[in-house]
Amino acid sequence: MSVLSWIILMSLVGGALSVLAAAAFALTARVQWVSLLISYAIGALLGASFLEVLPHAITASGDAATTTATVLGGILAFFVLEKLVLWRHCHIEACEGHEPVVHVHGHGHHDAHDHGRSGLMILVGDTFHNFVDGVLIAAAFMEDVRLGIVTALAMIAHEIPQEVGDFVILLHSGYSRGRALAFNLLSSLATLVGALLAYVALGQVQSAVPVLLALAAASMIYVAVADLIPGLHKRTEIRATVQQVLLIAAGIGTIVLTHHVVDHLAG
Repeated sequence: MSVLSWIILMSLVGGALSVLAAAAFALTARVQWVSLLISYAIGALLGASFLEVLPHAITASGDAATTTATVLGGILAFFVLEKLVLWRHCHIEACEGHEPVVHVHGHGHHDAHDHGRSGLMILVGDTFHNFVDGVLIAAAFMEDVRLGIVTALAMIAHEIPQEVGDFVILLHSGYSRGRALAFNLLSSLATLVGALLAYVALGQVQSAVPVLLALAAASMIYVAVADLIPGLHKRTEIRATVQQVLLIAAGIGTIVLTHHVVDHLAG
């Protein structure tokens, strides 16, 4: 099988498999677990951004100041994008000055509807991340087929905990389970796009990798800090706070564990 065939196969299988594996957990979880998993999602997002994506972006660029400035610019850009999404929704529904409506999910779970803002942010960031994953998979296969296979498997292992968090955020943001799956699968196609572009013009695409990684980190940080953490403050009792801290730590711990597993596979 040719190198290009391997790249196409592993990009498609890797992207779809990580989404479906995450969906198998997220879509079969009890509705009551969704609010608990939001805390886990925060930890996974922050862990992935600060422990994985951002360090790789700084290493790839070789310029920490430029990379962190890109992250800062990305956070501001996502703030403006979120404002535009909210403004458009309020402009259509004449909701200026009104409290967010209470949205009832299909299974009886009540939650404050955020007009899809968190979902939009995470889909944008996930698409950037998947694109970069595709570039890295292609680069590994062009070096050695065995290295490419190990790299693709490592990408799948790395993506699953993050995709679980993404599913939870999409559900929290008002998406139906079917739409959450469809949009995540569509976003996963960015892996194939990145891989094919890298195969055709690897040098030019690789030069954009640090910027794409920095923007992916910015998206994850923004969603966790601006959209999800404020919701946790609505529950002020000690038991809920301890539970939230433990679940955030579990999300971060999952990323750390995945990192060690990936290193072991690569070794």
